[in-house]
Amino acid sequence: MPTPASLQALQGLRDPSTLKWYVIPLLAIVLYIYAIEIKRARGSGNWEAVFAGLTLFGMDFINETGNGWVFHLTQRSAFWTTPGDTALRTMVGWNIEIMFMFALAGIIFYHTLLEDKETKILGLQNRWVFALAFAAFCVFVEVVLNIGGQLVWEYPWWNRSFAGIWLIFLFGYFHFFVAIIFMLYLKTMKKRLMFIGLIYSIAIALNVVGLGILGFVY
Repeated sequence: MPTPASLQALQGLRDPSTLKWYVIPLLAIVLYIYAIEIKRARGSGNWEAVFAGLTLFGMDFINETGNGWVFHLTQRSAFWTTPGDTALRTMVGWNIEIMFMFALAGIIFYHTLLEDKETKILGLQNRWVFALAFAAFCVFVEVVLNIGGQLVWEYPWWNRSFAGIWLIFLFGYFHFFVAIIFMLYLKTMKKRLMFIGLIYSIAIALNVVGLGILGFVY
């Protein structure tokens, strides 16, 4: 039996009638930032910022798809649901506002990194320090959203307990930034594009299987 939050999250799922006008300027901001980054990349030949943005968004796409699978398989609840007001709920735990934010998060992370990847902070390579810090900040934001009822957690292992926070840290966010670091370690454009393509292939395949075989995309 689906939880009340799950039932609420299913209401208006991918319903375009819920769209609000503020989506348009948000979309324009995201497109503007990518346009600037692409313009810079064309001039410098450095596409790392664009690739970082695409990598993180793709990782979140996989996460949210897996979360939808959890709901389908349990018929009770996903690990997290977003039942609150939104301009467009795209999955039970994903909405258009979250998507716009994660579309930019990878670019923000990339521009935070020090130019010299070997520079250390507290004895660690700076990329890993920033990955830990960004993941911790994301967890903090998620906890605040949970307290405010915008992000609902149902299961005892995915909550504000000590063990739950570590799970959210590791499997909710940290691997997003690890994926960017891995992408940056790849030396050629071809390898980086193949890696990003693999991420999106996994997410798309999970959705196609869910839609075509099981009859759902949550």
